[in-house]
This record gives sequence, C-alpha cells and structure tokens, in this order.
Amino acid sequence: MENNQYVIGVIVSNISGVLSRVSGMFTRRGFNIDSLTVGETETSGFSRITVAFHGNDDLKMRILKQLEKLHDVKEVEVLDPGETVIRELLLIKVKNTPNTRQDIMTAVEIFRSKIVDYSTTALICELTGETSKIDAFIELMKPYGIMEMCRTGIVAIERGDNCLKTK
Repeated sequence: MENNQYVIGVIVSNISGVLSRVSGMFTRRGFNIDSLTVGETETSGFSRITVAFHGNDDLKMRILKQLEKLHDVKEVEVLDPGETVIRELLLIKVKNTPNTRQDIMTAVEIFRSKIVDYSTTALICELTGETSKIDAFIELMKPYGIMEMCRTGIVAIERGDNCLKTK
C-alpha cells in the first residue's frame, strides 16, 4: 500500500472555530497531520489552510470528502507537487562560541540563510525553503548545539495562473 505525502489547500470562512472544526475532523477520524498552517487570504473574510499528511489515495479521497462537508469550507484542492511552490520557515537558535562561529556563518551563507539575532552566546538563524532543505540545515546545526528552534510548517501555492479561490 502506497504512502505518499499530500498537500491540500483549503479556503475557509475567516471566523472563530473554523480551524478547530477542520483539525477536529482529522482527529475524530484518526488522520495524522504532518503540517498545518493558516493565514488570511487576498480576499477579505477568508483564510487559507494548508494541510500536509501521509497516506494512500483512499485516505486522500476520504479526507477531501469530509472537508467538503464542513459548513465553513468553501474550496478544497489537492495541490500537485510538480506544479506547486512549497516552502517552510525555520528559526533556529544555535550556541555561539569562538570555535564554532565561523563554521556556522559559513553554513548560513551556503544555505542562503541569514542571522537575524547575534549575541556572544547564541545566534538565531532564519531559513526558508523546501522541507528537505530545512531538515538538512537542522542536521548540520546539531553538532554546534541547537538551543531552540521553531518551524512554520509548509505553505504552498500553485504555479502559473491556477489559483485556489472562492467561486
């Protein structure tokens, strides 16, 4: 049985409780969410939820049908990975020592990251990119001492003139 990652874009009414109902739908049915992000759209009154999960085609279809049944869900679309720009943001705080500082700064440059806060004891780096790039940067920073990190989860938007909007 195939286990692919799917990314779904969902346009919802921007009202209290909608995110809870969408995430609750996953929970009630035992579906695991890999990543969930939400934010306002270009259209007043609507938000966009991006959900990533692993599963097979049957699971994907069940999730789509369940989402479409929710009252405040206006549009649902599975995003084609070949036609979609997918990005994630990472903020990571790494120990700053005289012995490791230059190596960290070199990695920051190679990964096209940037240092957004500097102290004598810690560096905070910001990195955007595909999940694999974020994961690779985290692995590279582990030996230097990760003090703290947070990541946004993925955001995704289709290339070209394909747009997920309310009709």
